[in-house]
Parts: sequence; structure tokens; C-alpha cells
Amino acid sequence: MYKRLLYNIFFLIAVLLPSWATAQEDPELYKVTRMPFSTGIFNDISPVIVQDGVLFCSDRRFSSIVDRTTFEGRRLFNIYFAEKKDSADWLKPREVISERSFLFNNGPLCIDPDGKTVYFTSETETGKITRRRNYNNSSGIFVAELEGSELVSLRPFAFNSSDYNIAQPAVTKDGKYLFFSSDMPGGQGGADIYLCEMVNGEWSTPRNLGPIVNSSSNESYPFMHPSGRLYFSSDRPGGYGNLDVYYTLLSFGEWQKPVIMTEPINSESDDFAFVADQTFQSGYFSSNRGRSDDIYQFVSTIIRKADCDTLVENNYCYQLVEENAVKYDTIPFSYEWRLGDGETAVGSIVEHCYPGPGSYLVQLDVVNLITGETMFNQKTYNLEISDAEQPYITGPDECVAGSDIKFDASKTNLPGWNIARYYWNFGDETIAIGREVDKVFTKPGTYNIQLIVTSVPDQSGVVRESCVCKSIIVTP
Repeated sequence: MYKRLLYNIFFLIAVLLPSWATAQEDPELYKVTRMPFSTGIFNDISPVIVQDGVLFCSDRRFSSIVDRTTFEGRRLFNIYFAEKKDSADWLKPREVISERSFLFNNGPLCIDPDGKTVYFTSETETGKITRRRNYNNSSGIFVAELEGSELVSLRPFAFNSSDYNIAQPAVTKDGKYLFFSSDMPGGQGGADIYLCEMVNGEWSTPRNLGPIVNSSSNESYPFMHPSGRLYFSSDRPGGYGNLDVYYTLLSFGEWQKPVIMTEPINSESDDFAFVADQTFQSGYFSSNRGRSDDIYQFVSTIIRKADCDTLVENNYCYQLVEENAVKYDTIPFSYEWRLGDGETAVGSIVEHCYPGPGSYLVQLDVVNLITGETMFNQKTYNLEISDAEQPYITGPDECVAGSDIKFDASKTNLPGWNIARYYWNFGDETIAIGREVDKVFTKPGTYNIQLIVTSVPDQSGVVRESCVCKSIIVTP
């Protein structure tokens, strides 16, 4: 940003330089309800959010009197679609069939961003599909196209094997990465989360996410949220029950230590297959906290914004340049600046940091060093410095886990607003309300902090809202 001063044959320019220098609430974070299409008798698992409803897996009966079972007598899982009728009601689920529906388990699954390509788990039977009893019962991933209520053009995933299981696929929103769970050799123990990248139209060799994410226990049911959080389930020690939901985040090329989700997402039962909408205001997961595995919906009581403006750091430092001192460097002039805040400086180029926003009268005196003559106030310039119009977060960029830190919104600059509330979302499933708040991050990681400011309703009842965010690194 350039500010120009004109003085006869003298020109000076001001250049903006980079200068990088209440009570917390504890409300219920989620409300959880069992979905009405979940039977409570049969097992319903692995929800997938799609337009107009939810895809899921179920071992419910094919008809009121007929079960489809494996060769060992267990009911087969197949894929169903539950369509949302309105904000409260759902239609009866209908099955999504394929050539494998009557012989093998189908699902868990995910759907590609194109809305047509489906990746699903099934047995890795080779050759012609028959009801033989001696087929290898390992799991693999299959790819198909969704046409109405049918999966067609089935083909196996390139890395399926009869020697180990590959299951529970999850494709990222941009279609570039595929996560899944596998007990293939070379892992951390049990089942681990693996990653493939789409390169030139083909999936790359699976890569284990490593010992930070995976453990000697079992990691399963991955889901990559558009925010960059990877959710998965694990039966590692230290949880609420057997299977619990965790999340991790890739920061500076490294996966962060997984964080366990709070109650009531997790419970003393098995909780798994967690998915959330883009705003993270609602989503679904599976749990056997009832009589069977059922699908539950969660609605977050935490306000989250999918997109917040990144905090703009206010900058009060300027460089003042007398351009013609360079152009006519043989002329013996001295350039003396009165900077408008009680400070002075001498030189053709000077740098100065103002104390804050305001109106500053900048004056340039030019001294002829041969004659000693001083040309006072030959040109003046009113330099207006203002803060960016935004909510403002004052707080550290880095802290140590367990330390008590403060965040302050007092420098919020929203002219004309009658502010009603300052709402803080700390990115770790905690919030606070107030202009000044205290916070303790208990676990290391990188957290995105949102400050959401709302106004008092105007005469028409309209409430204005503005949001900024900044990241904080929490070290061990």
C-alpha cells in the first residue's frame, strides 16, 4: 500500500511494511438420537451421508420370513438407502443390490465425489461367483457404479489379497486419497489405517499411516472430513469402552497424536463409523449401546463455521522514501521528517512504527546543505491508519499443553456494530463466551480457533455476524 507526498520537484512515498510483531462454559457438546430407520433388532452400521439421505449397511431380513445368510449361518450385510422425507421423517430404507447381494457381505462403503462411483467391502471370491463352501473368506474392496438402486460394473481393488483383509474404504472429498483398514503384513499390529493416492488415474501402493495414528490394537472405519480431520475407531486401551472414535490431523507433514471424542459420541459400548457434514453441525455414527448395532445421529451444540476469514494482523509500521533523493543523489539536501506522533527522523529513507490507528500529520523539511537554508513544511500529508474491520483475536501463536493462556477480543473493530456476544470455538470440542476468556489445551496439536461476533438485533430484527480464525500450535 503506497501513500504519495508531492513537493515541487520532491516526491516522497509511504510504504506499508510487514510488521509481525469472562468465564468458560461447559455445555453439552452433542445431542444424540437413534435414527428412526434403525431397527433396534438387526444390525445397522456405517452410515454415509449422500444427497437426500443416508447409505448404510444392514443385516436385516430380506423379507419378513427369509434371511440371507453366510455359509456359517450369519445374516449377510447389504447396502441400503434411507431417504429423508423432511426435516424429521424418513422413508422406509430400500436395498441397493448387486450381483454379490445374495452370496456375500456388501459394505461398509463410501461414495466418490462424482456421486456415482462406490467403493465397498466384500469377500475376495475369485472366479465365477457360486455358493461354494470352500472359498477364501478374506475381505477386500470392490468398485462399482451406482445406477438408481443397483451397483453395476463391479471390479476388484488392485491391492485385494486372499492373504489379508482390506475393508472400510473412505475417499476424500476431492477424490485424491483413499483410506481403508487392513491387517496386511508390515503394520503396527492388528488392523491399521492405510492410505492410497490417485496418480495418473490409478491408486498408488498402500502406505501405512504409521505408529502415531496406528497402534498394536485395531484401527478401523476411517473418515476424512473436509476440514482435514481424519476420524477412525480403535479398541486401544484408555478409551471409554471397547471401540471408540478418535480423530487426528496432518500438520506440517506429520500426523498428530489422536484425540478421543467425548461423550456422548463415545460410550462404554462400541462406537464406530463416525461421519459428519461439512459444517460439523451434525452427522452419524454406529453404536451397540442398545440391543444391537444401530445408527445414531449427533447434532452439535457448538457453533462452527465452515469458512471464517483468516485474522488480518494490524500493521502500523511504514517506510517513508523521498524518491528524488535517489534520482538526484548529487544534490546536497538533507531530509528531515516530523512524523505526526511526536517523533522525528532524518534521511531520504526512514522507517517508523506508529503506536496504533489514528490520523498523523507527516511533514517533510528539506535542508540545502550548501546554503544552510531550510524549507519548512513544504508539503504535508495526513496519514490515516486504521485497523482492519474484523473481529480480532489477541492470543499466543504457540503454547505448551496444560498451560493457562488468555484470549482477548477487545481489539475487535466493527464500526457501527452493537456487539451482543463474543463466541469462541477452540477447535478441540470446547467453547467459551466472553470478550476475554481463559483456556487450557490439554493435548498437543494444531488447533484452529474461531471467534464469532454477533450483534444486537436491529430494528428489523436482523442480527449481524462476523467470524475470524487463527491457528495455535500446542506443544508437549
